[in-house]
Amino acid sequence: MLRMVPLPCKCRGGIRGLRGVTAAAAAAIAPAMSASRLHPRPAIPFAVATLGIALFSGMDALMKGLSLAIGTYNALLWRTLAGAAIGGALYLASRSPRPGRAALRVHLIRGTMGSLMALLFFWGLARVPMAQAIALAFVAPLIALYLAAVMLKERIERGAILASLLGFAGVVVILVGQAQAELGREALLGSIAILASAGLYAWNIILMRQQAQLAGPVEIAFFVALIMAACFALAAPFLAVAPPAEQLPAIIGSALLALGSLMLLSWAYARAEAQRLAPVEYTGFVWASIFGWLIFAEPIQPLTLAGAAMIVGACWAATRPHAAPMPAVEAGA
Repeated sequence: MLRMVPLPCKCRGGIRGLRGVTAAAAAAIAPAMSASRLHPRPAIPFAVATLGIALFSGMDALMKGLSLAIGTYNALLWRTLAGAAIGGALYLASRSPRPGRAALRVHLIRGTMGSLMALLFFWGLARVPMAQAIALAFVAPLIALYLAAVMLKERIERGAILASLLGFAGVVVILVGQAQAELGREALLGSIAILASAGLYAWNIILMRQQAQLAGPVEIAFFVALIMAACFALAAPFLAVAPPAEQLPAIIGSALLALGSLMLLSWAYARAEAQRLAPVEYTGFVWASIFGWLIFAEPIQPLTLAGAAMIVGACWAATRPHAAPMPAVEAGA
């Protein structure tokens, strides 16, 4: 799903929902890190972040299977409940201090928005191939550039505008490929839902910067999962269905993969510059292609590959290190 990756101490919680901030988006908004926090061997944080993305992609595959088996709502309800239980145990074991009002406010906003974001993403993922879904989700960093202009009063560079046009063209190419493959109306609606989720995730990127300055990864993981579970529980009297016993391993597994990915990405982003980790996010497309082919027998369309390359290229152009950095967000904002 859209990865909620934590910024330097930064912090993902997701979104990931979940799906922290994407590596490319992080490069666009992260301030320079203190040299004292950088790992002396950059390859280690890079490898850890790569593993984190792989775990997140595995979670996406499990959630797609759950969405097809018990419905998107019930898949998210039971996964977030499991995540809240596991995250709560970790939070209590860590003996972390009680979060302040500012942190609780950001947890609440991000968890609530993450609920809608995750619902849109996984509803769409159940209707389109995994590789296509992840490729479409890559537009979030480009949308974040414009949100930053509105919310952070950042001037958009000409290169960013051109990159956005390239990214939009990549989306069009993917949708054209979908039409040629005759995936049907459901796939088109699924793609629209994923794009809407990416738009919310772009806003989530701004919130993550605030959250990263106020809380650690264990606290973020627990409270985001708890608030998301509470949001989904509001509809439980009308929509909740007890999952079949054979689905319990997938529910627990998806919760563990999401938490494990969050911890790995949190560790990596606290020890390496976001710009160095930016390429890691795009390995998600490789994992999505592999899992989609192995588990769901989803062929990879040539136009999906072409569109994904255009979107990745656009994100790289918009967030490359020598681009003007976006101003840091104040933690109490």
